[in-house]
Amino acid sequence: MAPADPTADGISPAPRFDPDSDQWVRVLSGSGPQREAALARLHGLLLRIASGELQRRGGQFRITGPELDDLAYQAAADALLAIVVKLSQFRGESKFTTWAYKFVIFEVSAKIGRHFWNNPAVRMDAEDWERLPDRLGLDPARETERRELAGEVRRAVDEHLTPRQRQVFVAIVLNGVPMDALVTELGSSRNAIYKTMFDARSKLRDVLAAKGYLNVQTSRHS
Repeated sequence: MAPADPTADGISPAPRFDPDSDQWVRVLSGSGPQREAALARLHGLLLRIASGELQRRGGQFRITGPELDDLAYQAAADALLAIVVKLSQFRGESKFTTWAYKFVIFEVSAKIGRHFWNNPAVRMDAEDWERLPDRLGLDPARETERRELAGEVRRAVDEHLTPRQRQVFVAIVLNGVPMDALVTELGSSRNAIYKTMFDARSKLRDVLAAKGYLNVQTSRHS
């Protein structure tokens, strides 16, 4: 016997997701004016998220004005395309908008990463280097010691790291490039980037310890 049709008595099947998510998926899976309106509404939502995230993080990367707006539009457009392509993968484990949020945040990270690789020199200023002791967990007692230590770290980065270690270290520690963006840009994996960072930090700590800036025991266990 054929299974009963749940709509035979005019009763619609229960939604698979929460009501808001179910509506998003149903309309985006359809066609016509309703779908176009939903796409426009979703793009607007993604654009607001992208703009907010770029404003929050853009100052660190000297991204402002029209350039920031352009990156936000690019991130929103690419996220919208990815969401439409992967719509069938939505399982309702979170709200649809939460699921969509992850796409646009990833695109923002990727756009910031590409911006960094296209404009690497503008962020490598003296103030950034002087903040490195804090980012490495070092704690010089006085401002003069801080500047001296920052100079030693910079020389160690230039003279003792391999080109790959220097590239990854400067991107992550000095410029704050998101890990996912770095993985995408370098065509690598998170494990490989973590290993490169671990080796770079270990090498820098050994150099600083040899010059008397760190306790040897601390450098080996930090």
